[in-house]
Amino acid sequence: MAALSLLDNIIILFYFIIVLGIGLYFSRKRDHSSTDYFLAGRNIGWVALGISLFATNISSEHFVGLAGSGASRGIAVAPFEWMAIFILIILGYVIAPVYIKAGVYTVPEFLEKRFDKRTRLYLTSLSIIVYIFTKTSITLFAGGLLLHEVLDWDIYTSTLVMVLLTGLYTVIGGLKAVIYTQIFQAIFFLGGAILLTVFGLREVGGLHGLYAKLPADYFTMIKPVSDPDFPWTGILFGAPIIGFWYWCTDQYIVQRVLSARSVKDARRGTLLTAFLKILPVFVFVIPGLVAVALFPGANGDQAYPFLLNSRILPVGIKGLVVAGVMAAIMSSLASVFTSASTLFTMDLYRSFKPGASERKLVLVGRLATTVIVVCAILWVPMIKYISSEIYIYLQSIQAYVSPPIAAVFILGVYYKKINSRGAIWGLMIGGFFGLLRLILELISKEYTGGIAAISWFVDVNYLHFAAILFLFSSAVMVLVSHLFAVPVLERESLERYT
Repeated sequence: MAALSLLDNIIILFYFIIVLGIGLYFSRKRDHSSTDYFLAGRNIGWVALGISLFATNISSEHFVGLAGSGASRGIAVAPFEWMAIFILIILGYVIAPVYIKAGVYTVPEFLEKRFDKRTRLYLTSLSIIVYIFTKTSITLFAGGLLLHEVLDWDIYTSTLVMVLLTGLYTVIGGLKAVIYTQIFQAIFFLGGAILLTVFGLREVGGLHGLYAKLPADYFTMIKPVSDPDFPWTGILFGAPIIGFWYWCTDQYIVQRVLSARSVKDARRGTLLTAFLKILPVFVFVIPGLVAVALFPGANGDQAYPFLLNSRILPVGIKGLVVAGVMAAIMSSLASVFTSASTLFTMDLYRSFKPGASERKLVLVGRLATTVIVVCAILWVPMIKYISSEIYIYLQSIQAYVSPPIAAVFILGVYYKKINSRGAIWGLMIGGFFGLLRLILELISKEYTGGIAAISWFVDVNYLHFAAILFLFSSAVMVLVSHLFAVPVLERESLERYT
């Protein structure tokens, strides 16, 4: 194992100085309006938007989780990643124009325009909880694990440093500071990932050497229906549901689209992100294959840390790669902080204080961001209980949350007979069964009583479960809407936005 040199440490320090400088520079405006603070003044061009979307998506779980998946399963995860390309095109050309023309700050606000306040409050509350218990925890765990292996930092110390530094410029500058720091961070983490991939392939003898050292199954993307992680039926029917929820309805992602200067910028930005999404399979999954080829004991989530901590990287290059990992962690955390703060301020606080001034809204937003940062710090000791298969863990949790939300958006836009009662019942019943699956999965099988139906409910592949839950939630929405039909379409018709 190779320790970091003085040059490597200088590069890492340089990264911190630059990113804080950028963040604080774009935070220098004293009198922010709510639009400035939460949506960067709705004045973000397509290049910044596209890079920010990509940087928001890529986090430490991609470095650790995708490499770990590559080390364990080969390139089977590739269809999951590349499916995002098609969904991003849908976001840019179908969904983004609707959001932008509606003039909303948040995705739940859009739901209120279509249905009622209950759906808005439900989605807001659920989103904030999910951000704290999945996005924040997974990012901190994966980042802390990686930095512990490379820098020999205590996991809690490293995650605390990341949270505090990110929270500093996020609280002060809002979304604009986050977006422009993400541009710099994306260059760093993408450059670092490419360097590690190149040096790793050179060490293993190129692609031919990789093929020679690994089983042929590692290079097969299409897996059988019985595959526990990536069955082709799950990729075909379940993964698009998770993808639609994540890219098209999650405030964590959509907030960047809402900040676009125009519909044209939103479309071009999402196309840029779609192009960049080609890269993760090559720069995150391939290093996992390289790690297990060079070091057969480097399995699962240990693959990327093991490869990064080896001697394949020359002095200076290793510092760039480590700084890139830190950039991905901070980029993702900043996105969580801004999206959760916006949801709390604009969907919860403003709903109960509709007459609040612009100055008050920004103040509440900063206070909310501070509270969320504190919650992230308090959550750090819990990260040791997270499953080690990070990427699959994250996707499985999303499979339990996303189907009802995806259903209410798709049916809400394209099926006019869905009303507010059908929407809220579909969200709540679908959410209940998603939560039930999660709880039963956490309980030891010996407590399920050996009942066949319960065993099937717990054991069915998470991607298949996502497809089933989507159909079930949709059926509930349609049935309840027809049983409790109203003479006219409730709330505003979406036709004016499409």
